[in-house]
Amino acid sequence: MVRAGYALVAGLAYAIFFATFLYLIGFVGDFAFLPATVDRNWSNTAGVAAIVDVALIALFGVQHSVMARPRFKQAWTRIVPTALERSVYVLAASLCLIVLFAGWHPIGGEIWHVSNLTATIAIWIVFAAGWAIVLLSTFLINHFELFGLMQVYRHWRGHSAADPRFRQPLFYKLVRHPLYSGFLISFWATPVMTIGHALLAAGMSLYVLVAIRYEERDLVAIFGGQYAAYQASTGMLVPGLGRQR
Repeated sequence: MVRAGYALVAGLAYAIFFATFLYLIGFVGDFAFLPATVDRNWSNTAGVAAIVDVALIALFGVQHSVMARPRFKQAWTRIVPTALERSVYVLAASLCLIVLFAGWHPIGGEIWHVSNLTATIAIWIVFAAGWAIVLLSTFLINHFELFGLMQVYRHWRGHSAADPRFRQPLFYKLVRHPLYSGFLISFWATPVMTIGHALLAAGMSLYVLVAIRYEERDLVAIFGGQYAAYQASTGMLVPGLGRQR
């Protein structure tokens, strides 16, 4: 009964995540069929809108970083079952994004507007490629563990988690954080960049840079010199750039 309950929670958290991820693509892309997007219905009070939007980005960033830290996990798993810790994290991140979608205040004013058809198509291809990199990167590092399903499966079978292994599959040979690279590509690749869209892209870019610092500190603690050598030889987000010597 308990195992079935865990599976239900993990499955629900994953379903909400996947729906949220798909909505995020449309939100950032300003897809017309969605009820709310990054640029739908510009706010008349840009100052207030900017404050609200920054707060929404910060809510997601704080949740996403704090709940991922080992100390938080250690305390959190005294309340939440270890097998469900990742699923709860994924659910919390999804809910923060849903709050961002619902509370976002678009801010008008164009920073750039690409009208050439060929260039516009090329930008949309880059946009799609960014999201493809994000999704593929999750599978390269074990998609189902990243989103909490593997942990519940192991609990169901009575297996303990395997020791973490340091691997560099495909994109990870080129950059240390291809998942974040994909996000940044997609957030900035748009034929029409409004002030509100730029605020979202800049806020998420800042979050990524802060998150990487803490994530890499944890990875060095886990893998030691192996990860330090990886930092020295491989770019952070762009091949060849951001190596730490």
